[in-house]
Amino acid sequence: MTKVADKKKVLILGGGPNRIGQGIEFDYCCCHASFALREENVESIMINCNPETVSTDYDTSDKLYFEPLTVEDVMSIVDIEKPFGAIVQFGGQTPLNISGPLAKAGLNILGTSPDSIDIAEDRKRFQQMIKKLKLVQPDNGTATSQEEAIAVANRVGYPVVVRPSFVLGGRAMEIVYDEKGLTDYMTKAIEASPERPILIDKFLEDAIEVDVDAIADGDTCVIGGILEHIEEAGIHSGDSAMVLPPHTLGKDIIDTIRKNTYAMAMELKVKGLMNVQYAVKNNIVYVLEVNPRASRTIPFVSKAIGSPLAKLATKVMLGMTLKELGFTKEKKTGYVCVKESVFPFIRFPGVDAILGPEMRSTGEVMGIDSTFGAAYAKSQIAAGQNLPLKGNVFISVKNQDKRNIIFIAKKLFDLGFTIMATSGTADAMKSSDIDVEVLPKLQEGRPNILDLMKDGKVALVITTPSGKATKEDEAKIRSHAILHNVPLITTISGAQASVNGIENMTKHKKISVKPLQDYYK
Repeated sequence: MTKVADKKKVLILGGGPNRIGQGIEFDYCCCHASFALREENVESIMINCNPETVSTDYDTSDKLYFEPLTVEDVMSIVDIEKPFGAIVQFGGQTPLNISGPLAKAGLNILGTSPDSIDIAEDRKRFQQMIKKLKLVQPDNGTATSQEEAIAVANRVGYPVVVRPSFVLGGRAMEIVYDEKGLTDYMTKAIEASPERPILIDKFLEDAIEVDVDAIADGDTCVIGGILEHIEEAGIHSGDSAMVLPPHTLGKDIIDTIRKNTYAMAMELKVKGLMNVQYAVKNNIVYVLEVNPRASRTIPFVSKAIGSPLAKLATKVMLGMTLKELGFTKEKKTGYVCVKESVFPFIRFPGVDAILGPEMRSTGEVMGIDSTFGAAYAKSQIAAGQNLPLKGNVFISVKNQDKRNIIFIAKKLFDLGFTIMATSGTADAMKSSDIDVEVLPKLQEGRPNILDLMKDGKVALVITTPSGKATKEDEAKIRSHAILHNVPLITTISGAQASVNGIENMTKHKKISVKPLQDYYK
């Protein structure tokens, strides 16, 4: 029989089994919650069922229940332990999905109320909040049938982002460009989840995405970090490289983002952590979604600013104010931090390494330096993508990227690289006075790009996917780059950042290293 202690007790609900979209970042938050409870002399009871996590180590919490994260299992532990309350913000989407039923069953949910969580999750209630606060979101709608979906898409205009509601890691999320694509998607989605509505949003092409992590105590909201995505909208936030502080957004845009974040935190009466995703297009700030919980960027932001956000949020949930905790204003950094994602493509030969709205990364790394170029270069090295300083660069991009690739190719050429391309991209470069070696397309002759990669004669591949469906040749080039360990870039914004990093390494020759504590000073 489990020994039940007399002192105040709090349950921490973990993330459950590891899968793409939910893993180590939430485990970090759960561990910090346990450490914070110990500091406040509260017994921590961890409920999690993943043997690969630190939160299930015997010495992390006072007590561990290795059980599934279901309402029945949690309530049977509540019957034994009779806790003061439960923390559901730190285990990702899994505990959040059961917070409502747990509250109805009589469990005290600490921090943000289940009703506020529901406002953020429920599309119609969320829309009402956005209208009340006079904020902007992309045109959208919900559908439970094919007919409804077509009507919504026609109203908002293609392309649209479609996804099931209450999902994790962008699972089953797609960008759809026409009615046939939408019909195909709805057929699969209704079969998979007939009782849940499908969310349909206008897709903002070429927008800049921004993630904001904030902490609030019900009266005050403090922003932990504003992260600008390096990849454009349409790539899942868990797969995007991000930079803190934002490096291309103007002060007025950042001020609008701050104001919107404060307004939503107060309206939702957030107690603890909150993550907001924005898109910026034509100087308009759109609210994409709000998560009243810890996000996967909390460990990164905490390291970047030198403040343990998950620990502070736990103490807020116990009733302390941000003023009491000494965290009352956003921290300014005099340095640049870059978060880069790590992908498992090398373990899956033949898989196309293209990024999209469904999350595919399995880890992340951090680069930190005084300039963006140096920080980005460090993040690439840490992620296993060693940016070259010389050699042949193969470039093949879709038509709408040809204008932007000229500046990137020119910079690489000036840095001493040899530029290679197939005829279409090569013509665009030649007209801008860039020397380029023309390679035959895969079906036109040899030696083609695949042969050169095999022979170790390619230092870098830049290829952006064309059209709705990825062409077979493009997919082959990307999978061969992974197979032969050639650095691969699949977005124009990623290419711009990489050139910035290469230029920095060429200029400084060596990478400087110093401890985090020196940056915080």
